[in-house]
Amino acid sequence: MCRPFKLVSFSKTKYRERERGDKKIERKRRESKRMGSKGDNVAVCNMKLERLLSMKGGKGQDSYANNSQAQAMHARSMLHLLEETLDNVHLNSLANPSPFTAVDLGCSSGANTIHIIDFIVKHISKRFDTAGIDPPEFTAFFSDLPNNDFNTLFQLLPPLVSNSCMEECLAADGNRSYFVAGVPGSFYRRLFPSRTIDIFHSAFSLHWLSQVPESVTDRRSAAYNRGRVFIHGAGEKIATAYKRQFQADLAEFLRARAAEVKRGGAMFLVCLGRTSVDPTDQGGAGLLFGTHFQDAWDDLVSEGLVAAEKRDGFNIPVYAPSLQDFKEVVEADGSFTIEKLVVYKGGSPLVVSEPDDASEVGRAFASSCRSVAGVLVEAHIGEELSNELFSRVERRATSHAKDVLVNLQFFHIVASLSFT
Repeated sequence: MCRPFKLVSFSKTKYRERERGDKKIERKRRESKRMGSKGDNVAVCNMKLERLLSMKGGKGQDSYANNSQAQAMHARSMLHLLEETLDNVHLNSLANPSPFTAVDLGCSSGANTIHIIDFIVKHISKRFDTAGIDPPEFTAFFSDLPNNDFNTLFQLLPPLVSNSCMEECLAADGNRSYFVAGVPGSFYRRLFPSRTIDIFHSAFSLHWLSQVPESVTDRRSAAYNRGRVFIHGAGEKIATAYKRQFQADLAEFLRARAAEVKRGGAMFLVCLGRTSVDPTDQGGAGLLFGTHFQDAWDDLVSEGLVAAEKRDGFNIPVYAPSLQDFKEVVEADGSFTIEKLVVYKGGSPLVVSEPDDASEVGRAFASSCRSVAGVLVEAHIGEELSNELFSRVERRATSHAKDVLVNLQFFHIVASLSFT
């Protein structure tokens, strides 16, 4: 007699749990629609990107530290261009000179920035040795927005060599021969005292805008990006708004650096670029944010989990410029001389061990997308819906794995600029 009684009781319990679950889902849908109708777009519309934006910190599966291997490969492939820039930097031959100071702007939280600073210090040290000049002390500043995971970055730093062997250990493997500090803040304004920096390095950062153009999320504007979360495939007015924002930001960046760099100093800049003259064709960035990511947002809207207005209020603040877009700003500013300005093919941002494994490709695509945009998505729709979104990104990328591997290719604008 007990057995049937338990079965009936279990059935009622499961029914009630399911009923509560259905009500919870319906409540979530109503809340999402209500939030969307208010236009409460924390991540983008309020223009608080400086306090909010960061690559995903920590050391987890979706962290930037574990999803930046492709950036590391792209950076290594461009080291010969960085060397050319470093060879143009003026060396101070005075006795007891000030420290040689290098800065990485947009350092994020992985080991890539440390490898770059190591490379810069070792190359400049060799130049001093070749010139028969006693090398100065070296200082490195790692700079990014305040929400960057500096703790994870500093944990990756190798130990500083002792004072007794500082000069002898400049090229020692596994040790650090330079002093370091973290500098939080936007590189679209001043970060350092005047005439204190010898070399600025910035890779894979300048395509991030200081804000989404206001007109893009203004429903009254002709540039309102209705139905989309990125510039890729959008209309001409949206593209113009993005381009103007990029060029205004780059102009502010150049003005700030021109005040901070020493005479004879230089900058080596790398950002996402495009080969098309059409700004709505954002190349690799377009495939990353304008296809499966876009479709995942549309899934949430069609399922009633996110209001259409809520989706339309979210836009990725990224712009991949053309060479002409970049050149116009540098020449108009006039502070820096262009030593080299090229479009460089970087390749895919995905690193997979089994290219024929569609599931691995899908996971890599979703993790790559989440590592750079996840913070913004969570701020806009919350963690739970963010998980839903990226699970759909993964499923869609898995079903288009071959296309993803073939077509997801990044091009970079590489600029070597000198200051005299």
